[in-house]
Amino acid sequence: MPPDPAPPAAAPSAPDLDGLATPLAWAGLDGRLAGGNQAFSRWLGVSARRLAGWPLAELGGGDARLVTALARTGIDSAPVRIRRVRLQYPDAGERFADLWLAATQEGWLLEAHPVDEFPGDDPALLLPAALSASLKGLAHELRNPLAGLKGAAQLLGRRIDDAESRELVALIDEEVARLGALLDQLLVPSPPRPHAALNIHAVLERVLRLAENDTGWAVRLVRDYDPSLPEFTGDADRLVQAVWNLARNAIEAGAGTVTLRTRAEHGLRIGDVAHPVALRLDIIDDGHGVPDELAERVFLPLVSGRAEGSGLGLALAQQVAREHRGSLAYRSRPGHTVFTLLLPMQAPGQAG
Repeated sequence: MPPDPAPPAAAPSAPDLDGLATPLAWAGLDGRLAGGNQAFSRWLGVSARRLAGWPLAELGGGDARLVTALARTGIDSAPVRIRRVRLQYPDAGERFADLWLAATQEGWLLEAHPVDEFPGDDPALLLPAALSASLKGLAHELRNPLAGLKGAAQLLGRRIDDAESRELVALIDEEVARLGALLDQLLVPSPPRPHAALNIHAVLERVLRLAENDTGWAVRLVRDYDPSLPEFTGDADRLVQAVWNLARNAIEAGAGTVTLRTRAEHGLRIGDVAHPVALRLDIIDDGHGVPDELAERVFLPLVSGRAEGSGLGLALAQQVAREHRGSLAYRSRPGHTVFTLLLPMQAPGQAG
């Protein structure tokens, strides 16, 4: 007789959410909490039984970002991240967390990542403004000594006759002028201008012309364009400046080949915002790469891997990315470095 068939395998059980260390809670379609795991109850200091039926929006203290996310997030949407939300329940004190909110067929799933309470604004958000203020203060302090050096060099130049001394004085004058131009960039940044329709490939062609004039035939410049990319709104001059800084950094890093590559990215999330279509611009080079000691500071102003570098090129490129609601990132190893500029492609005439 044939052997008896094996019994069917048992269906896998649902995961035990109480075994997770991450605080999780879930709500029904009416937006009221239906439960939470033990980590959520311990962290908030409220039992799951007491939480049941409490409006999720009120748990966030009426935070407009949470209310908006509940109204706009659908089942087909990606989870939404909301930074530093104050959660509160009567008689349970306050808690602060970065939240991930996802819509499900049954309602809502909330994932909380506890953070410390900071007095006032998050220091991470204040750092760029504080750094900018410090740089401007330093620039003001340096202007007077530079003016004194320039005047002294001019007086000295009138009193000497030999060519070698004149050459040294001219060098001092040139370096003072270079430092003065650098201070002007710190003190008087370019004001923002209204965005207009542009073609990214026209921007890149201007960059390539600058690169060709700068390097001649010493560097191979490669175009890898997606011709189907539509026009979008932006500041063409600022984008030329940003991309030229990235390309020039590649050239000065000893690259033999620099490639400009464009692609369309669909359903891309930049920061906390999802965009239907975004431009991905890669500046690829085969140079020496970013030094390890600069890897985490490369976008800070006045940080440079070259003695003659100003350290403003990458900081400016990142600022231009932010002006266009985009981002700038990189990956690097010797012989292969890629700086990636992501820009949301808002069609001309579309509301911001």
